[in-house]
Amino acid sequence: MPTKITVTKNGSYRIEGEDYELFDANGSKFDLAGRTIITLCRCGKSNKKPFCDASHKTCGFESEVTAYALEPKKQ
Repeated sequence: MPTKITVTKNGSYRIEGEDYELFDANGSKFDLAGRTIITLCRCGKSNKKPFCDASHKTCGFESEVTAYALEPKKQ
């Protein structure tokens, strides 16, 4: 099954799967301790960035995203 990424309403990005890796800007890999589900911060207030610590619930973060098609890739 492919990795699934969900943009949650007023919350985090939820990543589910068994074959994904997460790297920082320097190329260092995060140790996910065998987790197959992680959540990444979208509000910018987490004390555990890039992971979500539920700060979005108290900082007033609001964002509801609906899926849409991207424009065709430029050649």
